[in-house]
Amino acid sequence: MSLMEFTFVSQPGRVVFGQGTLSQLGEELDRLGAARVLILSTAGQRPQAENIAARLGNRAVGIFDKAVMHVPIETAREARDVARSLGADCAIAIGGGSTTGLGKAIALESGLPILAIPTTYSGSEMTPVYGLTEKGVKRTGKDSRVLPKTVIYDPTLTLQLPVELSVTSGINAIAHAAEGLYAQDGNPVMSLMAEEGIRALAQGLRKVVEQPQDLAARGDCLYGAWLCGTVLGNVGMALHHKLCHTLGGSFNLPHAPTHTVVLPHALAYNASQTPEASKRICRALGIEGANAARAIYDLAASLGAPLSLKALGMKEAELDRATDIALANPYWNPRPVEREAVRELLQDAFAGNRP
Repeated sequence: MSLMEFTFVSQPGRVVFGQGTLSQLGEELDRLGAARVLILSTAGQRPQAENIAARLGNRAVGIFDKAVMHVPIETAREARDVARSLGADCAIAIGGGSTTGLGKAIALESGLPILAIPTTYSGSEMTPVYGLTEKGVKRTGKDSRVLPKTVIYDPTLTLQLPVELSVTSGINAIAHAAEGLYAQDGNPVMSLMAEEGIRALAQGLRKVVEQPQDLAARGDCLYGAWLCGTVLGNVGMALHHKLCHTLGGSFNLPHAPTHTVVLPHALAYNASQTPEASKRICRALGIEGANAARAIYDLAASLGAPLSLKALGMKEAELDRATDIALANPYWNPRPVEREAVRELLQDAFAGNRP
């Protein structure tokens, strides 16, 4: 048996978790020394942003509600300029990955501290990873400045998340943990978090589909999302994430549903090189055996998730170009990234074939 060798670096950041924790927002802002707060949201979540502004009174200096998927660089620059003109000393990002991503883009250029209040299961609030889309290409990077200083997880805020979005958001989070289990720079601590995150999300999502207002199930999902997001923030990702960044940034496919569709096929691609990860994923899902690709596909199917890129609006004629873009600057991957095999993977994902 070989001795373990690994490097582990803990990310700074404060997490406040539990039902009703939004009531602690004022204290958390005091802790950050924030007096002039800009609230970020999507247009659709403006009511939640207004609720936050009402809680903060004079402390809220404005709402910027133009967060959209994949963080176009123009939106990021506009938000940064608004924050500057209002003299904001903190930004609150309420929403999912799009809003958190916008907060990160502001922090990257201005160093403005971010307090995140997630209302989905994206997990991006736990990572120093940012993404910006410019001229149709999504560029990602890591920078400790973009990691939110504080995250308030209040399961009651996810009760409004529709079941369909809950499912794809949750499987998106599972993807972070799944790839973390075979990451080049993985470690035993992250593997524990990954397995527990997948378990909690699968358990929570199965209940949410049956009873969308089940607060304990929503809590399980949010807890799982936190763990899976932490894994994403601490170790590198592989082929699955590269393909999803390509499909999202260059073909504007929806972020979480794309992860949901691609994950089983990426796991199948890497299966020969990742037996231990496959075993852990199946164990987390409560399934005998070690075919993680099928286990994840069957989980998605049982939850009513989309199963094909075709259903998301991808055109078959674009699969060649998607393959080229993904291979132009590949991430490390446990199995060599080969053009024909990746093209086949995308074909299977397009058709929604069970691995």
